[in-house]
Amino acid sequence: MKCIIKLFPEITIKSKSVRLHFIKVLVKNIFTLFKKHGFLLFPIRHWDYIELRIENDNLLSDIIRLLVFIPGIHQVLLVKEYFFNTINDIGKEVLVLNYDRLIGKCFCVRVKRRGRHNFTSQDVERYVGSCIKKNVSNTYVKLVNPEVTIFIEINENRFFVIVKRYQGLGGFPLGTQENVLSLFSGGFDSAVASYMLMRRGCKVSYCFFNFGATSNEIGVSRIANYLWNKFASSHKVQFFFINFVPIVNEIIQKVSASITLIVLKRMMLRVASSIAIKYRIQALVTGESIGQVSSQTLTNLRLIDNAANIITLRPLIAHDKEQIISLAKYIGVEKMVNMIPEYCSFFSKKPTARGIQVHVEQQEKKINVAALNEVLTQVKIVDICDVILINKQNLVEVDVEVTSKVGIGEIILDIRSQEDQDIQPLNLANIIIQKIPFYKLVSQFDKLNPNQIYLLYCNHGTISALQASYLYSRGFRNIKIYRPDKQN
Repeated sequence: MKCIIKLFPEITIKSKSVRLHFIKVLVKNIFTLFKKHGFLLFPIRHWDYIELRIENDNLLSDIIRLLVFIPGIHQVLLVKEYFFNTINDIGKEVLVLNYDRLIGKCFCVRVKRRGRHNFTSQDVERYVGSCIKKNVSNTYVKLVNPEVTIFIEINENRFFVIVKRYQGLGGFPLGTQENVLSLFSGGFDSAVASYMLMRRGCKVSYCFFNFGATSNEIGVSRIANYLWNKFASSHKVQFFFINFVPIVNEIIQKVSASITLIVLKRMMLRVASSIAIKYRIQALVTGESIGQVSSQTLTNLRLIDNAANIITLRPLIAHDKEQIISLAKYIGVEKMVNMIPEYCSFFSKKPTARGIQVHVEQQEKKINVAALNEVLTQVKIVDICDVILINKQNLVEVDVEVTSKVGIGEIILDIRSQEDQDIQPLNLANIIIQKIPFYKLVSQFDKLNPNQIYLLYCNHGTISALQASYLYSRGFRNIKIYRPDKQN
């Protein structure tokens, strides 16, 4: 059996030199991926397509499954190849191949032709159609919405009859564009944005800012590995883990509440652009969409961009959430993404939609520069192919008890922000409640009584679960998660 790999149409309108370069890169990517999966196959490069001969039909499904997710491939055609001398030869072979599936069906014939012949494409369509009508019972031609369409491609003295057609990913071959660094949260937006840049030919590395939860880091790295493995495993990329807790603590304690999210994102872009420049990465990628949240107005996006030293690409800028979720379903990350908690909403209460640059810069001056240096010096770099294995090795099995009852002598730690504590204070009769905002918990927990049981509490249970997981991974076993009955 033979596969004909069709190029993404945009490649075919490039100049001769660019087109040839793109095709060579695509062939190399296909070969690399086949070699990785143990397939000894050699793609043959042509001007309009790539040819692949498959001797073992048992491998077909696995090979097709790989090809349709390689950027740069428009379609994969499973074909039968024949040589011919006259148009009569074409009619005979097409009739034998399609006889059984044409009985009692309406059909049409579509032909594409390259080379010099004494007939046109329309001549072949009419001749093959007449052969079928004469030799197959109860069948007739229907040019619009036929039950069976026979596709034939003629090239010099050969012709292909298309047995099956598979839709490819499209886009440009990976590596034909410069490298980019995705600010990757594991949410819908960053996952889809990363995919869109891979589809456009960019090699995407990942940068994850950890706000203090080991389990979150593991979930995010799993999504990044999935994206790489499905769409980009022909190339090696890196995953940058950044412990952003020192910066988060500085921002929440020192920056005005209305602009905390703007400042947080500006600091993230500063760190990410420093990494990108060091590793010769040309651009950052984020999943922001105009007007989706307050920090994504044009005014605030401009303020955020000003903090970076390189360009920030936003492929989702005009997408709405429904479109983004639909793309997440298409690429297969929806279920994984739903398991990743959203952190940003915890950092800003009543955020401004139009930040003022002077005010933002004044607030940023309050942040200790040493915290930024600490973050940059502790960046952890892992090859994307190893990211899941390394995280599993570092994973501590978390089994933190969740309870709706407070035991005798147990103390509740209210880890909500000061603003949430003031708006909705937690008052429980005869129970001791200590208040430590979640952004201070990691640095202060080891100062508490190690023989005392502490129940972590927050409004929705998300932050308390993440903080409990992190503390557990650091060896603390005197913790539980407190969820009153009304929240179960």
